[in-house]
Amino acid sequence: MKRVLGLTAALMMSTALAHAETVVVAMKGPGSGNPFWAAVQAGAEEKGKEMGVDVVVVAPPQESDIQGQIALVEDQLAKNIDGLAIAPTDPNALAPVIEEARKQGVGVVFIDTKGINDGVTFIGTNNEVGAALAADYICKNAPKGSNVAILQGIITQSTGQARAKGAHDGLTACGLNVVAEQPADWDTAKAQSAMENILTGNPDITAVFASNDNMALGAVQAIKSAGLSGKIIVVGFDANPNAAAAVLAGDMAATVAQNPHNMGALGVENALKVKHGETIDPIIDTGTVLVTKDNAADYQ
Repeated sequence: MKRVLGLTAALMMSTALAHAETVVVAMKGPGSGNPFWAAVQAGAEEKGKEMGVDVVVVAPPQESDIQGQIALVEDQLAKNIDGLAIAPTDPNALAPVIEEARKQGVGVVFIDTKGINDGVTFIGTNNEVGAALAADYICKNAPKGSNVAILQGIITQSTGQARAKGAHDGLTACGLNVVAEQPADWDTAKAQSAMENILTGNPDITAVFASNDNMALGAVQAIKSAGLSGKIIVVGFDANPNAAAAVLAGDMAATVAQNPHNMGALGVENALKVKHGETIDPIIDTGTVLVTKDNAADYQ
């Protein structure tokens, strides 16, 4: 009898040890069709395999689907997860569900987009610094005093706000005139439409900063349709492979590289550190690099 009990206890212990912890990576949009989120997912999943951790990636169908993201996170919290690395679609709207996760003892970190919850580490790009890099490039390549434009992301998000501010401050500081700032919600089609409107009202602009590469490529289409190819500097943000190809082709002048793969990997790793009570830095900067024709091949 003692031997049976001993074997049962050993089996239970073995099962407990074999149970992998689960980290949910809640992205703002799906990886399919968006190289940035695909890279975040790949980094998270690779780090999960390395650590022996189960990684579950969830995302609403659109980056503007706030309630969809909330529902996905709530569903995962009901499954007793261990860690949550989240890029909030709307930091204010997601704050309550994030607090609920913390009350449950889930280790939480923000990736890509900083939330408003006090004490939660942000892992990602210093977006204001990255946008300033883009602005500096435009300043060096556009005539002083010329007119320029900015295509904004979702401006209620901290990412959209920081990129818009970094670009605006940098462009005006060097003597350029920001004559148009229009949101296009990170979307290519919306950016093309917004750029068409900007060109109608400001046919003399010399450059446009788009807060992500999807919007930059939309701007390129509008510029081509207007017969202005080669006359307007287009700078994006993310250094996605299709944007790197556009830089090499001369359709875009530059883009700003992030490290989304690292965001996913560090998100998984640090969410578990928080779960285990370890102290981590309040901000973990994954860095930015200006990408031009000189180094664009490295990002294809």
